[in-house]
Amino acid sequence: MKIKLRPYLGYKFLNSFFTGLSIGSVFIIYTPLQPSIYSLGGIVLALGMMVVAKFYDKLLNLKSYFRIGLLVEVVMLFMVAWFLLFPYTYTTALLIYSGYQLTFIFGSYLVRAETIFLKKALFLSKVDIAKQIGYLAGMVISYLFYTFIGGSKEEQVYYLHYLLLAVEIAIITLFVNSFEGKK
Repeated sequence: MKIKLRPYLGYKFLNSFFTGLSIGSVFIIYTPLQPSIYSLGGIVLALGMMVVAKFYDKLLNLKSYFRIGLLVEVVMLFMVAWFLLFPYTYTTALLIYSGYQLTFIFGSYLVRAETIFLKKALFLSKVDIAKQIGYLAGMVISYLFYTFIGGSKEEQVYYLHYLLLAVEIAIITLFVNSFEGKK
């Protein structure tokens, strides 16, 4: 198994574009949650990250990286679809917060593994630049979206999720196409 750089750069761009687009929406989505939930979520996040780090010796291979990366993206797709399909309630806010926390548990692992698998400074430089351009583009588009789309904050966030759904599907496609060989 090996990483194909061109589609991987597209994946990293869109992944960060998604983050830039969605960053403002979580403040609206999380509104019903009590502050204690964030403390509890932080505790679970720290413990989860320690568990993942404990297994680096078994997980730092390309096959695991592919599977965990795909899991993270499928969780994101599920959260976006859930938000579009079900009413905006406390349960929705809690589920989306929990989903983000679950994906963050694997964050350090994914960054460390990527550094190991890409190895060359030039590749890492290209990946980081693609990520920053994607993030900036996502932030600009979200700013324009919120500026020019009417309605309440909740309606704006809801409509933004249609764009997030399309972007997440493209992210998964590019991620899968970024790997050559047996998956």
